[in-house]
Amino acid sequence: MRMLLPLLLAIGLATPALAAEPDDWVRVTKPSPGPVRVVGKTAQGCIGGAVGLPVEGVGYQALRPTRLRHFGHPDTVRFVEALGRWSAKAGHGVLLIGDMGQPRGGPMPSGHASHQSGLDADIWFRRAPRPLAAAELAQPLAIDMLKPDGKTVDPARFGPVEMEMLRQAASRPEVERILINPALKRAVCERATGDRAWLRRLRPWWGHSAHFHARLSCPAGQSDCEPGPAIPAGDGCGTDLMWWFSADAVKAALERFKPRDPAPPKILPAACMEILAAR
Repeated sequence: MRMLLPLLLAIGLATPALAAEPDDWVRVTKPSPGPVRVVGKTAQGCIGGAVGLPVEGVGYQALRPTRLRHFGHPDTVRFVEALGRWSAKAGHGVLLIGDMGQPRGGPMPSGHASHQSGLDADIWFRRAPRPLAAAELAQPLAIDMLKPDGKTVDPARFGPVEMEMLRQAASRPEVERILINPALKRAVCERATGDRAWLRRLRPWWGHSAHFHARLSCPAGQSDCEPGPAIPAGDGCGTDLMWWFSADAVKAALERFKPRDPAPPKILPAACMEILAAR
């Protein structure tokens, strides 16, 4: 079936189930032509007319550029560029940008279940004092913000600058939510002073201790874009956060990450097949 895909695409007979195969999406090296179109969910969608983040800009560099994972909606590119300008102006060094999305979004063969609709961007907590060389960009070294026990924040690594990175990102109106490690969320809750409204957008999630994952809201006029679940009211520093440090959370993690057979690929919205096949 895989060998038939190019032919099926050419004659318009490929099915949405085939469109969900990661290998089909990673083969496409350029965005589709036409206007920007965000389709589906961030974990089950695609994007037409995406734009690429320049590999290097003011205050930032894109990591592993040859993987072609630095595409997205223009709002996502502008979000990253704005953070880079903030870092440069504040003297905080070069921000290192991890994965955004593929040229046409869709599922990736490794690394992410989301990042499919052009609205996600990973920002590393590690910053570079100078622009990294090509070899360093190709094989970058991440720095974990937690101590070796995986539960406690390392104060020598996660300090005021990292806090301000999160505040700057979470305060931008286009951001829907930011995923960070539960221990980091707890540290932010303990340290934040003044206006705490931005804390609401920081959502605890497994991993995310060396980077934070910014997810933008569905842009205006994108009727095919499906938003994420609503964020509860409040700063997120109460009972819901404490669950992540409970025995139930440990059980949930063991279940989530236990070895199992690969899940069948998700069926993407039918419009994604058009975007994948567009010439």
